[in-house]
Amino acid sequence: MRSIWKFVAVLGLVSLGYVLGTTGAFGPKSLSAQAPAEGGPSAESLAKLKEAFAAIKSAAETLEQENFYVPATTSLNVFSVMAGGINAVRDLEDGRGVDPETFAALYAGEAKPEVKEHLDHDDQGRLTYKGKVVRIFSKQRMKTILQERARYSAGGAAKK
Repeated sequence: MRSIWKFVAVLGLVSLGYVLGTTGAFGPKSLSAQAPAEGGPSAESLAKLKEAFAAIKSAAETLEQENFYVPATTSLNVFSVMAGGINAVRDLEDGRGVDPETFAALYAGEAKPEVKEHLDHDDQGRLTYKGKVVRIFSKQRMKTILQERARYSAGGAAKK
């Protein structure tokens, strides 16, 4: 008789475990991202963004005068400026890849007129410049540029 009660107890525990497992009673709870602030960034954030953009634009103008920053796009390339300047036109000419921001801007149609006249798409829909597929920088080149950028950000102070 005792073995029957053991069997019933084990069967009850297994059944309880099955029910709790299938209902997810003790499973991980789903998380949701914090809702965006209504109306966008605060006035303080907007002021800081404008200030940062003005500083980056000023740095870009100086780097451009020194021929360190040669953009292939009409938009300001923050990645290039923060890395001390990249000659994106030369990178396109050499066919060795471009920085991520130039890559995205070219695909978005923001090329300078002198660059745009040489852009096309191949039969697979890839963007080409003078017949060469436009690629993003190699992993090694990205590492080198990110190290350079860290050097300009007070020895990596920008890292979190």
